[in-house]
Amino acid sequence: MKILAAVDGSAYTKRMLAYLAAHDEWLGDHHAYTLLTVVPALPLRAAAAIDKATLQAWHDESAEKVFKPLRTFFKKQGLNATFVARVGSPAEVIASTAAQGGHDLLLLGSHGHGALVNLVTGSVATRVLALCKTPVLLIR
Repeated sequence: MKILAAVDGSAYTKRMLAYLAAHDEWLGDHHAYTLLTVVPALPLRAAAAIDKATLQAWHDESAEKVFKPLRTFFKKQGLNATFVARVGSPAEVIASTAAQGGHDLLLLGSHGHGALVNLVTGSVATRVLALCKTPVLLIR
């Protein structure tokens, strides 16, 4: 099974990893894992004031902060994973990556805010669920 895990380095990413570790059916070398982090794009004016190499270095550094503990986790489990960093709007990038990569399952951690908070502020998880045709396992 091709599994895409959207990660951001938060406590919710750690919960997702704990869930994987506790459920043998989701963790094993019979699955292909892709870990995706989405770095938000800088506002256009800010990006225009920075040279491309510096901007790319900032994106790479931001992604590596998320990936470093995940690389350790997968190495301890004896599993291979592909690490992918993209720049853009998280919900749209996650949904399009799941579709374009032909993934069988998307793992997504959620903050678990109530309906009122989601109504006012929106939610990446809610937006991904609306956009994504790939089955989503939402972990709170």
